[in-house]
Parts: sequence; structure tokens; C-alpha cells
Amino acid sequence: MSAREGQGLSYAVWATAWGAMGAVAGPGGLLRIVLPHYQPKDLLELLAWEYPGAARDEKPFALLIEASRDYFNCRWRDFVAVVCDLPAESSFAGKVLRACRGIPYGQTRSYHVLAEMIGQTDAARAVAATLSKNRLPLVVPCHRVTHADGRLGGFSAPGGTELKARLLELERRCAETRSE
Repeated sequence: MSAREGQGLSYAVWATAWGAMGAVAGPGGLLRIVLPHYQPKDLLELLAWEYPGAARDEKPFALLIEASRDYFNCRWRDFVAVVCDLPAESSFAGKVLRACRGIPYGQTRSYHVLAEMIGQTDAARAVAATLSKNRLPLVVPCHRVTHADGRLGGFSAPGGTELKARLLELERRCAETRSE
């Protein structure tokens, strides 16, 4: 991305109970999320390098920061109010990512069910391929999508399937606490 393309973009890094998290947003909404994995300084450098010309500014991320902190502190939160810059609604990727956003907290859906949700019953592999490129994990909760037999499937965020399992366990534990 050139410096010119970075104009109008902002990024931030903040602390959560699981470590530093970061994000990038543009005029159309959230473009990228980095789940806890990096040291804050390293994450700041990574986002500045990936998005040259972007401004460091936490203001556009206030809702995401609050929601992610609650999430990692086992307080139920959804991210539906976080505006995302997703592919067009009519595109395959746009349909998949929007359907994925609708998976409730603490629940999972299979790749096949997600394909059915978008009216493409034979597209489970294409759904998986689309989710492997999800740049908005947590807000587009691809960690909630598994194989039909319950196996986790992939997770492309740093930390891989181990992180996916931890996120699902957190949600199960928090959902149980909430219902008591």
C-alpha cells in the first residue's frame, strides 16, 4: 500500500486481558484486526508498516476497544455495532462474511451450514477458503465455524487452531456463567 492509499486510514493498539490487540479502519469502517499475539510495540510497528500513511488514532476504535476488553474479560459482548468495510453484499465473500457475523456468541456453525445460509449448499470448501482470508477475526467470528463433525477446522490468525479453541472455550465458559 502506498502512502497515498494510507490517507484516511487510522490504526490503534490497545491492551486486553489476553494481550495487545490492534486494528485498522478507513472511511468505510474496520479493515483489519490483529488478535492478541504480539507485543504492543511490535504490533504498532506492524500496522504502521502494513498501512503507510495511516494515522495512529484510538478514537475511531472506541466501541471495538471497549467490546474487545469486555470479551476477553469474559463479559458477553457482540460486535454487531462495529462498522466493517466488507466486500459487496452481492459478492460470495460479502455473503459469507455477513452470514458469519450472524453466528451468535457461544455457538458454532459448520462450513456446510454457513454455505446453506447463503444459498450455496455445495460451497462449504469455498466458504472455508473465504474465511481463511478473513481480516476481521472476532468481529467476523470465523472462530465459530467448524467442520460438520465438530473438528475445529483452520484458523488463519496468529496462534492458529490453538487460539480458535481458546476463543471457543472462553465463549462457552462465559455463556455458562451468564446463564447461571
